[in-house]
Amino acid sequence: MANYLSFFRIIIALPVVGAILMDQTAMAIVLFLAGALSDLIDGKVARERGEEGTLGKLLDPLADKVLVLSALTAMIEVQMVKALPVILLLVRELSISFMRSLAVQQGVVISASVLGKAKTFLEFTSVLLILSGFWIGTALLWASVALAYISLYDYIRVYLRSTSGLNYH
Repeated sequence: MANYLSFFRIIIALPVVGAILMDQTAMAIVLFLAGALSDLIDGKVARERGEEGTLGKLLDPLADKVLVLSALTAMIEVQMVKALPVILLLVRELSISFMRSLAVQQGVVISASVLGKAKTFLEFTSVLLILSGFWIGTALLWASVALAYISLYDYIRVYLRSTSGLNYH
């Protein structure tokens, strides 16, 4: 069930983008909010049902990335956000995905960290606020960029510790 909710976030990204590009802001907000809420629900469902497997640990953050980056990319097109914070988030997300892929090849699954989850929450919140026309959304987007790179450092430490056995600080 939890993995289906993650797939839902991936699938709903396209209608979110369409709504943003067609200037259907209210629809974009509703759809994006549904996707964001599915992230909260899938974690709870996975824990309650004991569905915390490798697929979910990899699929959940991927679904978050697809939803957030798709929405932000569409928002660049309609000039709701500048490209720089989106590019910085994209580079971070691709780096994390690459590192997770390397880790999986070595038999290690790197789950989402508390910092990574906080970053995702900030991203969801900033997108919703920007779509709603609140200036604070842009400030939160930049805060999510800062948190993204702080959490990247943390993921690198976890990766190096997990794959090499050394303790990096």
